[in-house]
Amino acid sequence: MNRTPRDRAAERSAIQAAADRLLAGTPLHSASGKLTATELINESGLRRDVVYEHRDLVDDFKAQVKARHSVPEVAQKMADHAASLKAELKDVKADLQRERDTNAYLRRVITELSIELEQSRQQGTIGLGVTPLVRHPVSSREPH
Repeated sequence: MNRTPRDRAAERSAIQAAADRLLAGTPLHSASGKLTATELINESGLRRDVVYEHRDLVDDFKAQVKARHSVPEVAQKMADHAASLKAELKDVKADLQRERDTNAYLRRVITELSIELEQSRQQGTIGLGVTPLVRHPVSSREPH
């Protein structure tokens, strides 16, 4: 069984290119773009054991990540934007709920006024300048 010899220079080049893309915030193969060794492995397209044979490159990547506080600039901007959108959405939802509450109240008022108008029409009191006050029962049982 003949294996083709590994091209260590190509492996190093792939790892370095993956590190550069992750640090620049432009990953090609990483789903999240996080600055972790696992994402470096995913981005390089190499097996974990192959990547860790080039421990100096992994350590260099980790040192650069630590110097950048573990969050690429692009990811930080996206996180900040997402946080501001969440806050804005919360405010919009609160405004919408207030509008819904006002709408429900106004529907009840319109219904009540429509009923009173119809009662006034039936009693013939429209146009007399006096608004009749209708007593609404407080409970379902009326005293006899």
